[in-house]
Amino acid sequence: MKVLNLRCAHGHGFEGWFASNEAFDSQLASGLVECPICGDTAVVKLLSAPRLNLSNAKAPEAAAPVAAASSVPAELSPEARWMRAVREVLAKTEDVGDRFADEARKMHYGEAQERGIRGQATPEQTEALLDEGIPVMALPIPAGLKETLQ
Repeated sequence: MKVLNLRCAHGHGFEGWFASNEAFDSQLASGLVECPICGDTAVVKLLSAPRLNLSNAKAPEAAAPVAAASSVPAELSPEARWMRAVREVLAKTEDVGDRFADEARKMHYGEAQERGIRGQATPEQTEALLDEGIPVMALPIPAGLKETLQ
């Protein structure tokens, strides 16, 4: 099993597990490797140090404690903060699908109870909503969050 450090064209770093380098190359060429943050398939493999499993190696004696590589917890990285925010939006909003523009208008004009909604709107629908003074914001949802994880 190969664990590779990867990065998309937008600079998001992530890890991928592959049976071999050839499996990675094949999946990359087929467009199957995508960034879990933004879904970009323009992914590159980063250099990484190999992990050596030296079963007969002795632990150094009287070794000083090793400090963590970073004092900033991983969950505070920009990618982790983004994923946390997207998960929160998914948990606290109703998915109205392609009815988004209609539902947003109903709420804006008092025809429906105000609530947090999300869904899909075409660029034309989004522009029309903004012209009517209805605030909307695009929120790309990573493919990994659209379905439940096993």
